[in-house]
Amino acid sequence: MNDKTDIHWMSRAMELARRAEEVGEVPVGAVVVRDGELLGSGWNRPVGARDPSAHAEILALRDAARRADNYRLPGATLYVTIEPCTMCFGAMVHARVARLVYGAAEPRAGVCESSLQLPEQDFYNHKLEVTGGILAEESADMLKAFFRARRQ
Repeated sequence: MNDKTDIHWMSRAMELARRAEEVGEVPVGAVVVRDGELLGSGWNRPVGARDPSAHAEILALRDAARRADNYRLPGATLYVTIEPCTMCFGAMVHARVARLVYGAAEPRAGVCESSLQLPEQDFYNHKLEVTGGILAEESADMLKAFFRARRQ
């Protein structure tokens, strides 16, 4: 993929993150794309859905799997506004997502660059190509503003 394509799809994920924020959820959005087509989308909803697994990535993967009529998503790229957690990264591996593109690093729970470096481990039976830092500043600013407002 090229930077223009990555920015386009990450911008779509940012729109979904704003949707999460509007309903009081942590502003994270995700889209799954394959062959230039939107296959699935999601935004954080664990509070509203009363579901600890309702992260943006998981919901986008579920949506994409339904549309593809297959739990495997070979050739797909998942765009998410923040570095994924362990659960979400594992779901991407199981879905056989080809590529992960994320925005801001997540110093506490991110597992790609911030801790664990899961994409570099050799114990998975599937490898994802990973690109971080796409619209990172915008994503980080949105998250910082959200948590700053909650503390006040």
